[in-house]
Amino acid sequence: MAVTRAEVEHVAMLARLSLTEEEITQFTKQLNDILEAVRRMGEVDTTGVPPTMHALDQIKNVFRPDLPRPGLAREDVAGIAPAWAEGLFVVPKVVE
Repeated sequence: MAVTRAEVEHVAMLARLSLTEEEITQFTKQLNDILEAVRRMGEVDTTGVPPTMHALDQIKNVFRPDLPRPGLAREDVAGIAPAWAEGLFVVPKVVE
């Protein structure tokens, strides 16, 4: 399926882009080149190739898992708050 000039113009209009004739022609060609490359990748026989997240095995997720932990006690927070009233932080008014 090829990208047409009209489709490029439509997407440009939706994105509120003002494209020159040269840019429309260039983007039409580039998008069709990308679609052709994707089509060719779909022709590659991947039978027996396991799905991978990354081509290199040594790359691992470096983030720690999120573990639920108890929060601070309300009394402890109230003791260190600059201003506290009725169980809430009191902050300066910033909206007139």
